[in-house]
Amino acid sequence: MNEECGLLGRDLSKVTDEEMLSHSKEELVRKLREEEAEKMAALIQRGRLIKEVNRQLQGHLTEIRELKQVNHRLQEENRELKDLCCFLDDDRLKSKKLASEWQLFGYHAAKVLREDLGGYLKKLSELERRQDELVRENSCLSEVFLALEEDGASIRHHASPVASSELSLLPCGPRDLGDGSSSTGSVGSPDQLHVVCSPDD
Repeated sequence: MNEECGLLGRDLSKVTDEEMLSHSKEELVRKLREEEAEKMAALIQRGRLIKEVNRQLQGHLTEIRELKQVNHRLQEENRELKDLCCFLDDDRLKSKKLASEWQLFGYHAAKVLREDLGGYLKKLSELERRQDELVRENSCLSEVFLALEEDGASIRHHASPVASSELSLLPCGPRDLGDGSSSTGSVGSPDQLHVVCSPDD
């Protein structure tokens, strides 16, 4: 009995032929059945393990496919973002160049405006000076005109029509009135007319 227990608990691959021949057929059959059951249980366990591994592998494959899709989508987004960054960078460079050009244009425009403003201020000053001169000339001409008007009115008031006709008939040079005296200094003589008109000069 002890030998049978010793045989059943041992691995057949480690049992020698002499030891196997020393046991009965029933004991060997039981040992074979035991080994077969153990192998069957091992095969079943192995199948379960393989099935579990396959299930996990299938899950990993599904996850890998999903990750590939996500990776592809991220690559597309990355490419779009790169294109957008390139576009924005080009736009930034264009805006910077345009701002520089506008700044240069503004500088030159301000310079030209300052020069033009200086010229306009100079012309304005010259026009104001000429205007002041014209005002003074007009004032002087007005005074002369008023003086002439007053002199003309005074002459028309004091001169009679007969005297005016006689003045037009008088000779330009001195004349003798028959009494030995000269007409120089007489009323209506050219010398007296010259004296009357001299304030206008």
